Amino acid sequence: MKAVGKKFLEDNKKKEGVVTLPSGLQYKIIKKGEGVTGVDGQTVKVHYSGTTIEGKEFDSSIKRGQPFSVVLPGQVIKGWQEALKLMNKGSKWQVFIPEDLAYGSAAAGPEIKPFSALIFEMEMIDIVNTTPPAK
Repeated sequence: MKAVGKKFLEDNKKKEGVVTLPSGLQYKIIKKGEGVTGVDGQTVKVHYSGTTIEGKEFDSSIKRGQPFSVVLPGQVIKGWQEALKLMNKGSKWQVFIPEDLAYGSAAAGPEIKPFSALIFEMEMIDIVNTTPPAK
């Protein structure tokens, strides 16, 4: 899976509108949001659907009818931690996550094999506590 994911991401970064960050995370803006982005300690609410690079959906908050909430940086994969801090309220992105920012050598459920690159469509519904807590 590692070689397949690497090839997918190499080809994907050449596509129009795809931004590749130094970490290897890639994203494409579907809808541009406005305002602030989230920072550590804030709660973000996100609707998402996750698929393998082969197109098999493995999870969807949309199908559950309930946005996913997490306090940043949260107990989520590294690719999510990075993407969520870049998105502002109202943004909708397609996010392409290399295996080392996803589950790495671990499997996650029946669909996500070890060393899998993943694709998420993510929409930032809300950023709560827009003033970060004092340190």
